[in-house]
Formats: sequence, structure tokens, C-alpha cells
Amino acid sequence: MTKLIPVSEVHKFDEDRLAKHLTSVGLNEFENGLEAKQFQGGQSNPTFAIEGKKTRYVLRKKPPGKLLPSAHLIEREYRIMNALSETDVPVPKMHHLCEDPDVIGTAFFVMDFLEGRIIDDTSLPGDFTASDRLKIFDSMNKALAALHCVDFKKIGLGDYGKPENYIGRQIDRWTKQFDAAKTDPMPAMDALIEWLPKNRPQADEVSIAHGDFRMGNLVLHPTKPEVVAILDWELSTIGHPLADLAYNCMPYSLPCDGTSLNGLLGLNFSEHGIPDLEDYVNKYATRTGRSSIPNFNFFLAFSCFRLASICQGVYARGLQGNASSENAIEVGAKAPRLANIGWEIAQGK
Repeated sequence: MTKLIPVSEVHKFDEDRLAKHLTSVGLNEFENGLEAKQFQGGQSNPTFAIEGKKTRYVLRKKPPGKLLPSAHLIEREYRIMNALSETDVPVPKMHHLCEDPDVIGTAFFVMDFLEGRIIDDTSLPGDFTASDRLKIFDSMNKALAALHCVDFKKIGLGDYGKPENYIGRQIDRWTKQFDAAKTDPMPAMDALIEWLPKNRPQADEVSIAHGDFRMGNLVLHPTKPEVVAILDWELSTIGHPLADLAYNCMPYSLPCDGTSLNGLLGLNFSEHGIPDLEDYVNKYATRTGRSSIPNFNFFLAFSCFRLASICQGVYARGLQGNASSENAIEVGAKAPRLANIGWEIAQGK
């Protein structure tokens, strides 16, 4: 579960100034001030619960310090969640976007606080029954399929991303970000960087792509086995839906060994109540009107490469002292493990 902790020193802001600003834009809940707590977890855009007279909201902001040019675009997060509120895709209600850094030091937005459960471990440990786990996985699958079926032009997101050559551009983007954050030799990552451009599917397919669709970015109903919201839209764009699906399925390639990889390998799926990979992918295919999912191993390898690059970036920010979570060094240790797994998938192992 995601915990609320006191706001860390590196992310503190003027709560009185924020309360006055929010009151000025119509959020009268904060006319007598507010109290902020920070969500522990998440590596990119620091997120806070802000409490007013009776209601709690969520504030999400850019981190301090020098930022990579294409990262931390919380304005895009606000825009896409606001647009998706018109669809069947479960998202929190948006209330305010502030792009003026004078208020709390960086741009930020405010959205509804949703009561529910956020569970970062895909295996859903704890008191869940096998039946509940099966229903949660099905609800996750349904939410992803619903997102990929949205007519993004109809909801005003026709210019939200470049539909052409998404995979090629993503390989280029995450290669550059990895190179910018590189600290130690990583041979498997070098091999993937060479292999991926040569083996990518040539056919383009486009939908809204969340970019980080996984269990830990979902809010589960407080008591029911269903998804009530998708969070963390920072990496969203118009892209290839199978990249989203493969990223969502990546835990099937990662070990369930108590490490921060949060994988599923090693579990007894039927006993645990988790669908096997083939069933999960086939259910998505049915929901999105497909007869099959071609080149899926490529997308799985690509997903490992991409997450390895992201983790390496977290590690580099941790060394600089401005990562939004205290376990940045631990996250950085995942990068070479993910690269190794991705390279094994690419080789058909």
C-alpha cells in the first residue's frame, strides 16, 4: 500500500501560498489553509495529499532541480486525464492546473483523492482470495483494452503525440536517456540498443498509450476486486498499444523472489488466482477486436529495455540528490537485471 509521510525537505513548499492560490481559483476547501503529506513511492513526479476543511485532494508537481527536457510533463498528465473523463476509462476528476512556478516552485495540478488500494506488487500478496485476484487481473485487462479503444481524436487528443514510427522514436528516446544517465557498463543494454532497431515491427498501429500501465499505477476499489482509476500518465502519448500490453505483461517474465522487480515467475498461477500469460493476452485481444498478437516477444524485450532506461535515470537522479523517492538507489539496481532479462527474451530464451 502507498503510505503518506511528512513532506521531505527537498520537496517542501509554502502551504499558505498554495492554499491562497487554490482558494483564488475556486477551491474554497482551502480558504483556512491546508496540510500536506507526501506519498512515498513513485520516482518521477512527487505527489501529495492536501487536506482542507473536510476534503482531501491530490497534488502532483514537477520535482526540483535540472530536468531532462522530455520528462516530468505534468501538464500532459492533466490534459489526458481531463480528456478521458468523457470516456469509460477510469481516471480521477481533475480540478486545477497551475503552470506558474511562483506558487510552489514548479508547475502542478490538483485532482480528486480516491479512496482505494494501491498495491505495487503484481502478485497481489496478502489477504486476497484466488477469485479476487482473477477478477482484479480481468479488471486491469478491461481498463487497458478500454483505453486502447478510445477514439483519441474525438476527445481532443489528435495532437497529443506523433502517430508515425512510435516504436522507432521510443527506442531512440530511451537510448538517449540511458546514455545521458549511464554510470556503469551494462553489456545487455548495449546489446538491446543494437538489436531493437533491427527487429522492430514495420507496421504502425496507434492508440492512446499510457506508457506505465502496471498494477502499482492502478487504484483498486476499497473492498471490491475492481480497478477504479488509472494513475501516473506522465509517459502517455499516441503510440503503439502493444507496447502498453507488453509492459503490463512484463511481470510474467520477471521473478517473484521478494525483490523490487515484483514479478510473477515462480508462482502457481491456478492456485494463486492469476491468469497465465496466454489467457491474459487472448482476453485483451478479444476485447480489442484482434485475432492474434504478433511479434509479442519483441514488445516484451522492448519493455524491459525501456524500464531499464527509466530505472537508470532514477538512479542517476538519486546520485544527484533530487529523486522524488528515498529508494532511488534500490531502483537503480533493477536496471542491469531488467536489461539481462530483456536480452534473454530477444534471443528467444
